[in-house]
Amino acid sequence: ADFNAKRKKKVAEIYQALNSEPTDVAALRRMAISEGGLLTDEIRRKVWPKLLNVNTNDPPPISGKNLRQMSKDYQQVLLDVRRSLRRFPPGMPEEQREGLQEELIDIILLILERNPQLHYYQGYHDIVVTFLLVLGERLATSLVEKLSTHHLRDFMDPTMDNTKHILNYLMPIIDQVNPELHDFMQSAEVGTIFALSWLITWFGHVLSDFRHVVRLYDFFLACHPLMPIYFAAVIVLYREQEVLDCDCDMASVHHLLSQIPQDLPYETLISRAGDLFVQFPPSELAREAAAPPPPRETAASTFKDFELASAQQRPDMVLRQRFRGLLRPDERTKDVLTKPRTNRFVKLAVMGLTVALGAAALAVVKSALEWAPKFQLQLFP
Repeated sequence: ADFNAKRKKKVAEIYQALNSEPTDVAALRRMAISEGGLLTDEIRRKVWPKLLNVNTNDPPPISGKNLRQMSKDYQQVLLDVRRSLRRFPPGMPEEQREGLQEELIDIILLILERNPQLHYYQGYHDIVVTFLLVLGERLATSLVEKLSTHHLRDFMDPTMDNTKHILNYLMPIIDQVNPELHDFMQSAEVGTIFALSWLITWFGHVLSDFRHVVRLYDFFLACHPLMPIYFAAVIVLYREQEVLDCDCDMASVHHLLSQIPQDLPYETLISRAGDLFVQFPPSELAREAAAPPPPRETAASTFKDFELASAQQRPDMVLRQRFRGLLRPDERTKDVLTKPRTNRFVKLAVMGLTVALGAAALAVVKSALEWAPKFQLQLFP
């Protein structure tokens, strides 16, 4: 009864935020992050477009061309979509599934045709199919196009340089929380490639229960583009004992980590990922991520204000100064990037957080997100 009461209260709060004028996007972000996420696909159809600033009244993108004949990516997309049977709900009639697979191909080819700067990668279809199953073809096309030119754009470069750069954040996060685990993984020379499919599919490829996938998408859509790498770090930290019990060699550790458990405590891990983001924002880890930041603007760099807010500066002052042009570009992140390395948190300080402390830390993530609408921060320029 208590669970149902909490659920009804949350549904009411979501609809209140949706119906306010203008839409209370900050509240919707909080709802997407907090326990249970957005609860139902019906609600997701209303809220996901708001989180990505997509106007659902705009006509969906269309093309008059025969993209299947013209696209250089068609054969690869076709192969990947044919292999995606497990991404559709078990028991779905074959005819319905085949129809959705055709729609999946059309969405991908259309987005690639409209955005020639984007390059298809294997795993992209795992993200697109999630949006298709929740939203239907028309809405999925609009949202995935926005996502592809923002959150996912680093994965859609001609090379994997920016994707590797994002993976380079994984070990510094683990090092901050659990130096022993970090050092063991370094000794095993396991690298970070085990997390590649997690990152580039937003875990869609590796989780078998669709409910868990959409719960994570609620979280990722409401947060900074680098949040999936924090979630990857939290999974590794959660499996600390299994890793340390492994033989200290690349093959053993890679095999263990690449097999993701299906019974993860998702709400706990989401809360911990939020905690870690606040304690160790990307700006603090940038120097420790092995490669220098790519020269061009990346998905993460559009969130500089968020990073500054996360670094315990007064977000209202930072944003006011940004919009008045008082901060020169080279000074905007100087304080953050030159801060001395945060003292390492011992394992208990982060992974042993009480539920209350986890919720409090997550509230900081929520409050940082709240600043955006107040100062008209354009998260998606």
